[in-house]
This record gives sequence, structure tokens and C-alpha cells, in this order.
Amino acid sequence: MTEPLTVPHTEPLTAPHPLTRLLQRATQRVRAFDRRHSLVWDLLVTGFFVVAALVDAAGGWRNTAPDTDVPGPLVFLLSTALSLPLLWRRRHPMAVLTVMVAASLVSSWTGAMLQASLIQMIVLFSIAMRLPLKTLGRAGLMMTAPLVVGAFRYPEDSWNQQIIPYVWAYALVALLGIAVRSRQDYTRALVERARQLEVERDQQAQLAAAAERTRIAREMHDIIGHNLSVITGLADGGSYAAAKSPERAAQALEAIGTTSRQALGELRRLLDVLRDDVLRDDAPATAELAPQPALTDLARLIDGVRAAGLPVRSTVHGRADAVPAGRQLTVYRVVQEALTNTLKHAGPDATATVDVIYADGGVTVEVTDTGLGAGAGGSPHAGGGRGLTGMRERTALYDGTLEAGPLPHPPGGWRVRLHLPKDSETP
Repeated sequence: MTEPLTVPHTEPLTAPHPLTRLLQRATQRVRAFDRRHSLVWDLLVTGFFVVAALVDAAGGWRNTAPDTDVPGPLVFLLSTALSLPLLWRRRHPMAVLTVMVAASLVSSWTGAMLQASLIQMIVLFSIAMRLPLKTLGRAGLMMTAPLVVGAFRYPEDSWNQQIIPYVWAYALVALLGIAVRSRQDYTRALVERARQLEVERDQQAQLAAAAERTRIAREMHDIIGHNLSVITGLADGGSYAAAKSPERAAQALEAIGTTSRQALGELRRLLDVLRDDVLRDDAPATAELAPQPALTDLARLIDGVRAAGLPVRSTVHGRADAVPAGRQLTVYRVVQEALTNTLKHAGPDATATVDVIYADGGVTVEVTDTGLGAGAGGSPHAGGGRGLTGMRERTALYDGTLEAGPLPHPPGGWRVRLHLPKDSETP
């Protein structure tokens, strides 16, 4: 028998223990109070240890002192020097520690061995949290000096028993300070990283919005520019034919209506995308959807241009089956823009030719016309509008090449040549 297949199981995330949450909240409140009222916190801490040191100086210090004959005023002075400087431990930690070590040296030399010397560990913790490791090392050596003096003056026990336990206590306090400091640095790094990610997210959103605006502007230019050029051509032809052939004028008016409705429909779909209630995640998508133009729509595009009065001859070599949809849209828009420019700028007697070649290396399109051309000074094909810029932007999306310029004069004219290489992922 085969063993049953077991699926790895990951433990679900559990909520922290109530005691843990309580400690976290208490710690956060203490830190928040410390940030807002640091002086008040320092006064409270310093006052507590000053009172404790003076209470011990009242007589309790004799229980552990090797020499109980130390004068009382000196004990009170040493206790004050070992506790009161805590008030300045944030701004001048090494100066505070120096004063405390000096008092601790006197305490060890006289035999008082005041327990208030342990308050130095609070300053050591503060140094470990805020100053470099070299300074922490010097602080540790300074605090060891009173231990050596006391062991030398009053060798009641072995040196190991008089020095090593305190050294271990100092080391643990220093390590605790380093750990807290590392945790704070890590938290600050996470906060800064989150802030940077938020800024990058906003920048990416702005870039995406700008790119989308550019794409929509390009689509609107292609749609409106082309259809208005066709309508203009139809209107000019209709007004010319109205006097001689009313039937032709009626056909022109009908074509104008059809083209206008198509343009309005495409424009409405673009504007629906920009509506706020469509772009919101919680709103239903009500924009009218329609497929983007493809290479199969080129024939209808050319027929519309012919109806507007521009004779167009088209040839197609190969099949467009393997051309991805994005490349098909680029080819369609480039042909549309080239024919639109011919309608607007080539003149009344111009003709156009559209050649499309599908090959293993990609798709190549060439649109030429017999208009005035730049050589005659009458073609603004390469003017400062968005048409040529839009064609180049579309071409660059697929690493293609676009050539646009006048043909030699005579006969003159204009040529637009587009080549889009085969998609590497297309079999």
C-alpha cells in the first residue's frame, strides 16, 4: 500500500496572548509619554533613585559596608553624586558616568561600598543605546576601576567573587542596551522602507495615469482626426455633386451620418473609461466594450477613405494570422493616420497606395501618396501635431521602425513605412 499524499499545512496566524498585548500597550504608552514629556520622565526617574540612595545613606549602607566608620556627611554626599546626575544622562551620558565613577571610587576606597553605585548601570544602558561601541568599551573600563579598588583595599573574598559578578552584570546591561538599540534601528528602517514604498507606489500610480492619459489622447487623436477628415472629404464632394447629381449628394450625406455615428460611438467608449464611477473598484463597470480595430478592419478603413474622395489602391501579401492583437492595432492606426494626413494635406488630385506584407520576420506596411509633398513646400505631414509622434510611440512599443518623409520631386508625394518585427514569444 502506498502512503496517502499529505499536503503541507501552515499554521494560521494567531492573535497575541492577552498578557503580551497588555505589555505592548503599556510599553507604547510609556514610550509615548517619554517622547512627549522627556523632562518629566527624567525628573521622576532621578527623584526615585535619589530618594532610594538617601534612604540607604541613612543607615542601611552599614549592613554591607566593610568599614562602618565612614562619616555620615560623606556618605550623603556620595549618595547624591551617585544618583542626582541621572537627570542629565540623555544629553551628557559620559560626563554623568565620570561623576558617578569618581564617587564610586571614593566609596570603594573608604569602605562604604554604597549600593547606589549600581545606579551606574542605568547610565551604561543609556550609553549602549545611543553612543558608539568604542565609547561603550571605555565606559565599561571606567566602571570596572572602582571594583578593582574595592577588591584591593578590602580583600575579604577572592577577586573572582568581588569583581566577576559585577562585570557580568555590566555586560548583560550593555548587551540589553545594544539589543534595544538594534531593535529600534530595525523598526526605523522598516518605517523608512514603508515610507519609500509608499512614495514609489504613488509615483508608479502617477506614471501609470500619465501613460494612460497619453494612450487615450493618442486614441482620440486617431479616431477624431481620421473621421473628421473623412467627413470633410465627403462634405466637399457632396457640395460639389449637389448641383449636378442630387443622388450622389444624398449618398455623401448618408456616408457623413454613418461616419459621424461611428466616430461618436468610439469616442463615447473612450470617455466612458474616464468616468470616475467606472474607475472605482466598488462601482459596476458600465462602459460600453468593443474590440480594438485589427488588420481585418483595414479594408473597411480604406473603403471609408475612398468614399471620402481619395483613390486608394491596396495590396496584401501573406496572412495576418500570426500577428498579435497589439501589433495589429499599431498597424491599423499607422495606416489610418497616414491616410488621414493624405486626405488633409495631399491636395485634390492625389492618390494613395497601401502595401501590407506579412513575412516570417514580421509585418511591413508602406503608405505612399502622390500629393504635393514636402519638396513642393505644401505638405505639413511632418508638422508639429501629434500624428507623427503618436505613430512613433506606437512603433516604439514593439521595437519597430518607422520612416516618414517626402518622396523625390518629381513626381513628389509622401511615404510612411512601418516595420514591426515578429514577437519573440510567438511560435
